[in-house]
Amino acid sequence: MTMPAIGDMAPEIAQPANGGVDFRLDDLKGKKVVLYFYPKDNTPGCTTEAKDFSAQIEAFRNSDTVIVGVSKDSVRKHENFIAKQDLEVTLVSDENGDLCERYGVWQEKNMYGRRYMGIVRATFLIDREGRIAHIWPKVRVKGHADDVLAAAQALA
Repeated sequence: MTMPAIGDMAPEIAQPANGGVDFRLDDLKGKKVVLYFYPKDNTPGCTTEAKDFSAQIEAFRNSDTVIVGVSKDSVRKHENFIAKQDLEVTLVSDENGDLCERYGVWQEKNMYGRRYMGIVRATFLIDREGRIAHIWPKVRVKGHADDVLAAAQALA
């Protein structure tokens, strides 16, 4: 499945998240949402990305923006990741991969000549009406949270 495009309504999310809640994107209408997909909890790039977003959580909150990370890890793994790394972001569990499919981030990857399916690191900025305002496909972690924050602050 391909990624949604800028201007599309963001595919609905109704998935379990840390803290024992079912996360629903519809519940955040009226706020901006940064939805970032990442491969796996407690790996170097994913940890850096989550820590970078967490370090700027107040700036995101001040721009009325919620940060939500998604991977195929279980809620329990997410909660351990949050506790171990002192994270301030919400993490949604997509164990069955449905959300990754709907957002087009479940793709063939190639590492050291080996091909396999996995989550491509990507970020979506969703506006107050639930439309996709910006997409960062194939994210490079260094400086990414700064770029996303600037875009969130610029979005009305």
